[in-house]
Amino acid sequence: MQTSKLVTLILVLGAAPAASAWAQDADIAAKGEKIFKRCAACHMVGEGAENRVGPEMNGLNGRVAGTLPDFKYSDAMVEAGKGGLVWNDETLFQYLENPKKLVPGTKMAFAGLKSEDDRHAVIAYIDAHGGKE
Repeated sequence: MQTSKLVTLILVLGAAPAASAWAQDADIAAKGEKIFKRCAACHMVGEGAENRVGPEMNGLNGRVAGTLPDFKYSDAMVEAGKGGLVWNDETLFQYLENPKKLVPGTKMAFAGLKSEDDRHAVIAYIDAHGGKE
């Protein structure tokens, strides 16, 4: 009986950090949803997402830049993909800071998000709503 209680205690305590991290991720993604509203004029993510002025974001994480079918990318974005640019949390973080710095010649008019916290939040939102598959 003692061993059983100890195992239960370990399992409960071991799950606490994971639950806490999930709640934190959910809070970050919720903040990202608010910030993503700036992006929503051009991009969609999640169920029913479609291309707009910019490509939809479903399955973004792991996608080679400039390769989503049925979207007309700038030559610069296509070349960035051919040069090895693959979207992941790190590359998206850099791109969201200053799109034209990471991909000179991109047609994305957005100047970028200067706040690291805002970039992390937007990425968490994208990842949570279809960005990772």
